[in-house]
Amino acid sequence: MNIEDEVFKKYYLNVNKLLRYGFIKDNNIYTYSCNILDDTFRVFITVTNEGKVKGKIFDNEMDEEYTNFRIEAQNGEFVNSVRDSYHQVLMDIAQKCFDKRPFVYEQANRLTLLIKEKFGDDPEFPWDDLDGSGVFRNPRNRKWYGLIMNINKKKLDGEDREVEVLNVKLDEEEIQKLIRKKGYYTCYHMNKKKWITIILDDTLSDEIIMEHLTESHNYTVNPNEWLVPANPSYYDIIGHFEKEDITTWKQSSDVLVGDIVYMYVGSPYSSLMYKCVALEVNIPCSYKDKNVSMSRLMKLKLLEKYDKDQYSLDKLKKYGIKSVRGPRYVPKKLSNELNKKKK
Repeated sequence: MNIEDEVFKKYYLNVNKLLRYGFIKDNNIYTYSCNILDDTFRVFITVTNEGKVKGKIFDNEMDEEYTNFRIEAQNGEFVNSVRDSYHQVLMDIAQKCFDKRPFVYEQANRLTLLIKEKFGDDPEFPWDDLDGSGVFRNPRNRKWYGLIMNINKKKLDGEDREVEVLNVKLDEEEIQKLIRKKGYYTCYHMNKKKWITIILDDTLSDEIIMEHLTESHNYTVNPNEWLVPANPSYYDIIGHFEKEDITTWKQSSDVLVGDIVYMYVGSPYSSLMYKCVALEVNIPCSYKDKNVSMSRLMKLKLLEKYDKDQYSLDKLKKYGIKSVRGPRYVPKKLSNELNKKKK
């Protein structure tokens, strides 16, 4: 990629700004010139109606075009000073005559507008060294539902060209079906079971991609479901829930208000026995004994009780739960089963 394309790849032309800056229109081409390096060189810039920028540098004394600055192997002090001065001219024009857009390619920018329209969210660019990577989050809980990245396509399939891709979170079974289709790839740079990469080169329509984004966004809207252990030898949670339907419990994961918390009661019961909802989270606490230490609590309200044989550990193993030693997400298959039983 040449210097001009690199500088202007995330900018689009604003003709009014261009003319105010000093560009002159001549047969649908806008031209501008200025001297650099104490008038040793003259920069000549042309911009088309489509915003394509080209530039040349001329040696004022010799009245000849100077091209060494475009040769990557040329790295001497003099040629670097010319290259840097030219880059400064281009950046000044980009910032004062063009409007910046979040991403390089058209589909990524169209989707950005559609996301703003549907969910009200703008991309965030949290990494200084990854300027082309924008994250879309649900502002309520800061959870990601989309990540657009500018990468080399060879990281996906070996083809050497720059592309933009979108990572979204989808159902695991759906992901396995989609990666066999054109435009979808095993997720790059994120969890490959839960996320999928979609190329943004119009292989897939905006409408189809927005459907995937909506599904991904739903994972941030619907309450999370957690499975947490309860050791009856440390605390009689069974006796507690016989008398009350509110309890405070150790919080060691990022539970949010409204999340569903299932309680797995350990030996001798070894069974999922309670369904609760989080009413309050991140309650400060400082407690430690020989069995447990706590720095924060959550307030839970009991929603439903289960018989100890209904979701025993042997039955939970069918849903991928081999043990419950700490808080964890409820697998989708188990969630479907639990919610089906409710109906």
